[in-house]
Amino acid sequence: MQYWLMKSEPDVYSIEDLKRDDVELWDGVRNYQARNFLRSMQVGDLAFFYHSNTKSPGIVGLMAIAAVEVVDSSQFDPHNPYFDAKSKRDNPRWHTVKVQYQQTFAQGISLDLLKQTFTPEELGVVRRGNRLSVMPVDGAIAQRILAIAGV
Repeated sequence: MQYWLMKSEPDVYSIEDLKRDDVELWDGVRNYQARNFLRSMQVGDLAFFYHSNTKSPGIVGLMAIAAVEVVDSSQFDPHNPYFDAKSKRDNPRWHTVKVQYQQTFAQGISLDLLKQTFTPEELGVVRRGNRLSVMPVDGAIAQRILAIAGV
């Protein structure tokens, strides 16, 4: 099993939205490196749900990868902010995954605490200037995060 960290702005899609929906398509990723990470995921991998661009950014819960290699249909909708005019239905550029809610942490793990606990080499989200919305997390680091969360 692999571990991942996936960011979403809580006013766009939050852990509470995922809890309500149970399974959801993780759409709108338009960075090639993040897309390649999505392509590396396997059903059953676990991902930390990270609330970004908020007053207190940080890891708020856990989700599982429920489906892989799913075509991101938002790339074909000209009214969608994630529309990609160069992508074709017979050769889509953007694939994604479906995620399934696992749990909300009793206490979120703030970015400040992550920075105090992990080096930029250990956890990419604490690296200055890192704006990737999807990134791998080493298994040993994931276990430390889960311990901080009390899981």
